[in-house]
Amino acid sequence: MKLNKNLGFILFLALTVTFAACKKEEGCTDVLATNYDSDAEEDDDSCEYPAVSQETDFSLSFEENGNSHEDPGVSATNLVPSNALSAGNAPTDNWFDDVTYKGAFGSSDWTNGWTLYDGYNPTSVSTTEIEITGTVVTSGSTESWTNDNVYILNGFCFVEGALNIQEGTIIKGAEGSGEDAAALIIARGATINAIGTVTQPIIFTYEGDPLDGSISTSTRGEWGGIIILGAATLNSSPGVTQIEGIPTNEPRGEYGGNDDSDNSGTISYISIRHGGSDIGAGNEINGLTLGGVGSGTTIEYVEVIANEDDGVEFFGGVARTKHILTAYCGDDSFDYDEGFRGLGQFWCAVQASDDGDRGGEHDGGTEPETATPYATPVVFNATYIGNGEGRALTFRDNAGGQYHNSIFVNWAKGVDIENLDSEQDSYKQFQDGELALAGDVFWNIAAGTEPNALFTISE
Repeated sequence: MKLNKNLGFILFLALTVTFAACKKEEGCTDVLATNYDSDAEEDDDSCEYPAVSQETDFSLSFEENGNSHEDPGVSATNLVPSNALSAGNAPTDNWFDDVTYKGAFGSSDWTNGWTLYDGYNPTSVSTTEIEITGTVVTSGSTESWTNDNVYILNGFCFVEGALNIQEGTIIKGAEGSGEDAAALIIARGATINAIGTVTQPIIFTYEGDPLDGSISTSTRGEWGGIIILGAATLNSSPGVTQIEGIPTNEPRGEYGGNDDSDNSGTISYISIRHGGSDIGAGNEINGLTLGGVGSGTTIEYVEVIANEDDGVEFFGGVARTKHILTAYCGDDSFDYDEGFRGLGQFWCAVQASDDGDRGGEHDGGTEPETATPYATPVVFNATYIGNGEGRALTFRDNAGGQYHNSIFVNWAKGVDIENLDSEQDSYKQFQDGELALAGDVFWNIAAGTEPNALFTISE
């Protein structure tokens, strides 16, 4: 019996060794997996793969669309690139100027001679002042302001008819906040024709500004700003909205409609200075507010400088704007919302060393964010110069939009697009080709130099 037990044990041991010798080593056998095991002979379903994330898809578009990381040679005091960069893809809409360079400036600086940024102030100021209160001009009538007077705005001043402003005219906002804030409001259906020149710009500032260069560009919020309200399409319900800051019982504060070709007039060579007064609950007026402005309106050669809130904000509509400078503003430089679908070219933003948020804060809609028409503006030849903080561009709330042949310099972060759990968001706009950056240049972005540091996704 003892011998049989020993023989049984030996047989068991032999079978065990034989089985172990025949068993194949298991592991991940896929060479594409991150945990690939070169010694594995049999796959055990443990393979792991790198996530193909939406952020990677977005960052891949950086080089695919001809964007680059290189020094254009621009700064807050030198807007014309010292390193010439040839333009990328040409615009397809005939409204755009087909230029051969990137950024807002070619070989010359179009801000020279008429902007406070360039140091311009008039050599003389009229001593004749005219107080403006309430209704500037009624519907069906015309009012003209001339450069031999200085016009003082007291509170909200509404244009219901046509307002013509001569070149070289000075308009000042009186001190006040809340509902007493001074602002010039072009009501829906009204027009403003404020046409300055490079030698005689039209200046909007505050009453205490002597216009002799003694006021710092860090002086902000001393009066309201300019608000132009049109009848173009919005994506907010019910399609007509009250502009922020104007009491809801004031019908002249409404904007929006269904006329995308609406014409609110012409503004050209105007300088809007030291605005953005508080109109309640920490809500400040933008330097230039465009609510539902139509494509028939002409807006070009406009400076917004030292505004407490945003430089320019678009609320829906299809406004087309060229040669716009926002400098030293306290919040965002360019902002849009409510399905803005306009065109822009030669936009320039220069942040103050002490303040400012994003170069572009781009929102798609309000309630709901997925309402149509989507916000899908197209911008060519922008130059956004930061102060080393903030983000160059943010797309969120289902915003689309395109930047081509543009320059972004000296920001903490590059471009961010929002990806939500919903089926329709800014990332979906990117997937559908309605959000794109092409032929753009990025330089001195603190987040990094690689595409996945410059183009990011947020949730």
